[in-house]
This record gives sequence, C-alpha cells and structure tokens, in this order.
Amino acid sequence: MNFDLTDDQRAIQRTARDFLAARYRSEELRRLAADARGFSDEQWDEIVGLGWPGLAVPEDDGGLGLGIVELVVLQEELGYALAPTPFLSHAGAALLLAAAGDEAQRERWLAPLAGGARRGTFAIHDEAAAWGAEWNALEAVDGRLSGTLVLVPDGASADTIVIAAPGLRCYVVARDAPGLGVSPMAGLDPTRKLARLDLDGVEIEQLARSGADVQRARDAIAVAYAAESVGVAQRALELAVAYAKDRHQFGRPIGVNQAVSHRCAQMLLEVEGARSATYYAAWALDHEPQTAGLAASMAKAYASDAGWRVTASALQVHGGVGFTWEHDLHFFLKRAKANAHAFGDARWHRARVADLAGI
Repeated sequence: MNFDLTDDQRAIQRTARDFLAARYRSEELRRLAADARGFSDEQWDEIVGLGWPGLAVPEDDGGLGLGIVELVVLQEELGYALAPTPFLSHAGAALLLAAAGDEAQRERWLAPLAGGARRGTFAIHDEAAAWGAEWNALEAVDGRLSGTLVLVPDGASADTIVIAAPGLRCYVVARDAPGLGVSPMAGLDPTRKLARLDLDGVEIEQLARSGADVQRARDAIAVAYAAESVGVAQRALELAVAYAKDRHQFGRPIGVNQAVSHRCAQMLLEVEGARSATYYAAWALDHEPQTAGLAASMAKAYASDAGWRVTASALQVHGGVGFTWEHDLHFFLKRAKANAHAFGDARWHRARVADLAGI
C-alpha cells in the first residue's frame, strides 16, 4: 500500500488550495453566507472549468474517472477554505446516480451533472440520516411521491434531486417537476444552504439498480463529509497555533503555557487521526470493498467528533476574540458541528461499526 499521495493527487491538492484561497477570502465568505443561494454562477462556472463536477464520475458517463481518494483530497481542501459551494451535494448526487442508474438513466441524468450543465443534490429518507425516520415522511404510489424531506443541502438551487430511500433504492426528481415545493431552511452553518422539499404527487423515476454499489456510493458521501471536517479542523488548528505564537501576555507568547501548548498538541493528534482514518476509508472504497463500509463509518464517526473538538479547542485558545462575529473562527466551528450530524452522526456510525464488526 502507498501511504502517500501520488503526484497527480498532489497536483489536485495544490490546484484546489491555490484556487480556493484566491476566491474565498474572509469578506467573500461573509458575503456568500448572507446570500440566499450561497454561491454565484461565476464561481460555479470556474469549478466546472476545472472539471470538478465529474471528478469521481466514470469516463463513459462524461466524467474524469478518478477515485474516492481524489474526491477526498479535493473535499479536504474545500473544508480548509470553508468554501460556500454546492460541490459536496452535487458530488453526492453524481455518486448515487453512477451507482444506481442504468445506461439510459445515467445518460439522461448523470451526464449533465458530470459536465456541470446541471447541478444536483441528494436527500436521505432512512435511518442513515440519523434524523430521517423522525423528520421525513414519504409515500410512493404509482410512480408519484408525496411527503416532505428536510435539511436537503443546496436543495433550492439544484436542478436534479436524488432521493436515497430504504432498501438501498434511489429515486430521481427534477427540480421543476409539478407538485414540488422548495423552501429555505435555517441551519447552524450559514455557509451551507439547506432546504425543505414538499412533494405532492410528484412524478419520480426509480433508478434501476440497488444493493452493494449504492451502499458504496453512500459510504463515499459519508467519507467526503469526513474529509471536509478534516480540512475544517486543520484550518482551525493553524489559526490557533498562529494566534498562540502572536498573542503575548506578561511579555511572552501564550503558546509557551502548558495549558495552551498541550491543547494545541491534542488538536494536532485529533486532526492527524481523523485524516488517517478518512484516507484509509477512501482507499478501501477504491480498492478493498469488503472493508469499505466499516472503514467509512469509522472515519465518519472519528472525524465528526474530531472536527467539533478541534474547532472548540481553537476557540478556547483564541479566548474572547474567538467568540466575536468579526473573527472567522465561528464559521469553522459551525461547519464542523453541522458536518458532525450530516449523513449519520458519530453515534449512528459507531453503532454501524459495532454491527459490521459483529459486536
């Protein structure tokens, strides 16, 4: 096994770091957080120009044909920049369509997503959402769907919505389908927009395949969330260390105090542990499917907890300034907490780990 990134993967990493740093500075982050859509068409067109929408889509379906490791590399950088972009929801929809659609369905629904001509998102309607069974209620009758889906990421701006249902089945709904109502929902993280979908006899298309391929796609989405949390935690760690070096009390940096330095060391430990678990899960999804489900849930559970703990510790290192609206740290704290609950929280994934391990 190669324990380091390849040259191509490092090129993706460098390109993403430079691109995102130039476009999502503090003032732009705040502007987009206050915007109803949360991103601009110009920014999306630039992302399309880089080929990111089709990164993990097979070449036969119009994508780049890369793997989950490459997706994780990119997703970590998006988390590091805290980029307000619908990329993750779009990539999740593409993964589900690639896994569940037959050739005709992939040509109709997936190819436009891979090329970036249309934007996609996904909605969860089962226990994998941790809140799905309690908050969501759907009924399918004769190819039509009625009910409600909540907390759909970027649901108001997506053209294609993939619904992941119990039994590893998937349905596709067009954004302009008659009977579909979309309304924004307030969320903890202002940089990621959420929506409520109200369906009243909306025409749906059930994707042809279910089973192991769909489960792999769902695990890949969970690992993508974990990778984003790793990027968020890495940035929070760097902000805390920089502040601990620059902030002086009694004539010396606060970082020389054990209460601060030990906290920063613990943050580093958690970031590296979450990164290792996430990249192993991504590798398993690409090369070792028999362990991928276990590895994916381990990564999501660990990164969910680590992302929150690291950003909360960074807040403590910053002291009073970290609690102010003017400082960017609160955005990272909110993204980490929101990601911890998205697509299965740590408790749900730990229970799945126990189940898969036969405990």
